[in-house]
Amino acid sequence: MNRGFYYACNGMIMNQRKLDCIGNNLTNMSTPGYKRDTIITNRFQEQMILVKHREELSGTFAQTYVDTSYTDLGQGTFEYTGTPFDVAINGDVYFNIAGYNGENMLTRNGQWELDAEGYLCLSNSGRILGENGEIYLGNKDFVIDNDGAIYQDGQLVDRLRLSYIDPEGNVDKFGANMFTSVQAGDVPAGTRYEIIQGAYERSNIDVNYEMTMMMNANRIYEASSTLAKLYDSMNQKATSLCKI
Repeated sequence: MNRGFYYACNGMIMNQRKLDCIGNNLTNMSTPGYKRDTIITNRFQEQMILVKHREELSGTFAQTYVDTSYTDLGQGTFEYTGTPFDVAINGDVYFNIAGYNGENMLTRNGQWELDAEGYLCLSNSGRILGENGEIYLGNKDFVIDNDGAIYQDGQLVDRLRLSYIDPEGNVDKFGANMFTSVQAGDVPAGTRYEIIQGAYERSNIDVNYEMTMMMNANRIYEASSTLAKLYDSMNQKATSLCKI
């Protein structure tokens, strides 16, 4: 009976974490460059909870638990605005940001602006990095070509610093749409990508899929909760009978 109670409570915990993850995805569905997270589960080995020397009486089973989360680096759709400060990437490369926290960050968020000193920046995050460091534009118009070269008055100012992350690789998130990754590196030769000025990348959230997953997790959570209450009631009755 206690094992059944454990099953029920574990189901509640696991699906609550799934609901938290899905809720965060839906909250950031309109966040530029956001990449969806998903929960990865694993299983306990049956030996971890069997009573020593009583395997023949306890039986065996494997229990599922939340192991970690995984960030889906799939590309989102583009929103075309025609604004020169909106920049998107078609491909598996990322912009580099000199974060205000002192760290180098990667992002797909291309909604940029100029700071008070005339540097190209991502609001509240940091300055955009080029191959020569932070990109200074002053108040002049600029053009970014498909390779990431930045021009003013026909003269090359700098070239966007870009990093490559394998689409199946792992990243650590900082905030909603900034990343750090030990697997990031220079763009390999032959990698195809395109810089698109006048557009930005939206999140890669599929609302219909997330809602379906939320309903499934919620149903399992409610069923586990009902089962836990049932086992609790049975335990109380069993305790009452033992006192008679």
